[in-house]
Amino acid sequence: MSQEDAEKNVGEKSAHGERGAGAGERPALRGRRDVLKTAAAGVGGLSLGALAFGPVDEQVAFTSQKVSRASRPSELKITDVRVAVLDGVPFRSPIVRIDTNQGIHGYGEVRDDADKRYALELKSRLLGENPCNVEMLFKRLKQFGGDGRRGGGVSGVEMALWDLAGKAYEVPVYQLLGGAYRKKVRLYTDTTESKKPEEYGKRMKERVEKGFTFLKMDLGIELIQKIPGTLTGAGLWGDNLEQYNDKPGSYGQTEHPFTQVQLTDKGLEEMAKFVEAVRDSVGYDIPLGMDHTGHFGVSTAIRLAKRLEEYNLAWLEDLIPWHYTDQWKEITSKVNVPTMTGEDIYGIEGFRALIEKEAVDLVQPDPATAGGILETKKIGDYAQQHGMAMPLHYAGSPIGAMAAAHAAAATENFVALEYHAADVSWWDSLVSGMDKPLQKDGFYTLTDRPGLGLELVEDAVKEHLEKGEKYFAPTPEWNKRRSHDRTWS
Repeated sequence: MSQEDAEKNVGEKSAHGERGAGAGERPALRGRRDVLKTAAAGVGGLSLGALAFGPVDEQVAFTSQKVSRASRPSELKITDVRVAVLDGVPFRSPIVRIDTNQGIHGYGEVRDDADKRYALELKSRLLGENPCNVEMLFKRLKQFGGDGRRGGGVSGVEMALWDLAGKAYEVPVYQLLGGAYRKKVRLYTDTTESKKPEEYGKRMKERVEKGFTFLKMDLGIELIQKIPGTLTGAGLWGDNLEQYNDKPGSYGQTEHPFTQVQLTDKGLEEMAKFVEAVRDSVGYDIPLGMDHTGHFGVSTAIRLAKRLEEYNLAWLEDLIPWHYTDQWKEITSKVNVPTMTGEDIYGIEGFRALIEKEAVDLVQPDPATAGGILETKKIGDYAQQHGMAMPLHYAGSPIGAMAAAHAAAATENFVALEYHAADVSWWDSLVSGMDKPLQKDGFYTLTDRPGLGLELVEDAVKEHLEKGEKYFAPTPEWNKRRSHDRTWS
């Protein structure tokens, strides 16, 4: 047997049958002690003095005994892409699984409440490829993503590729990104709204008592709409000022500048009561962000921000749609509350104008829309060059949460990552591989486990699948590519 054949034989053993699905297991090779014992005994093995002249397969086993057997990365190929759709985590979350020819797999997550087909349409462009070529594959797939939930497919696949690359080389993803600035990743959390300011304050205090050191509150104008004299122009929209619905022409589907809703002075005071109640409950040591204020134009946004200045907010988020750069700059220049947007922007290109024009004080990508782990880090690095910090948005399962945490660990100007599962009691049960609870005292603590550091717990995932969905069902209908993908002539 030649040395080349021997090495190939060792690789084949590693790829087939002598290891489990977990990334940390080793094939059953003879250990150093066994080889030495055999050599010392002089029975059917190598003597120490004759090591160089012994059978090649014994030499390979002896000299490479400490080499990783997790995979042969240069020969790793993608064989399948499947999706399992979870429900209630706290929203609907499609989990991507990419399988390979060497028995290891990678997990990613499509953006919360996005369509699983955003990921499955990419399968035909991945089969047969080496998943370790993450950036090359991302550039090939990037054209199929878009702003909002449409970015979820490419982002989820990118996360799964990094998970695979980490498992193949047996290092955590943050190490592949250049290393960690931190392994304890700070979290911010919120709570359900209440129409009573005191109750809202009580709920936020309960979060602090559970160990959280950073809070965010949703404060929509729907909380005050039934108080006479608080809003102008709201009557056109009836009793429904719900910001998230899919009905065309509704308040929730109309961009902020076009609703013509305004807050009156009384309305501003009623909004301020909620923030004051929260500050009275949690104090001023805790950073407090603000989100989901409502759909209204620039002038009302400025008036609201000015009214809330005294409460030292960490940020006002998504006051208007992210793509109105000049309007954002106007708001930012006229108020003393930090402004922030970015959760629905796909790719670094959408962030460039906001950052370069200093239209906002903070950028907040969601790794499950922005393009995944590396693109999120690139956004953070670009923001840092312009003196801007970066919190991260996220609302899904532990898979996407850890993908975001690895991006956070590797990005210097990171602030805090959203934790949206405080009320999902079974959230931790979906995965294994990390100490429980995953969130402790307002932080995730990353380990040196390969990839994202997690594996799914099959029984728990099956228990929380969306109705009608199956656990990583076969997807042969997505195997064949049906288009020419080049975007240039």
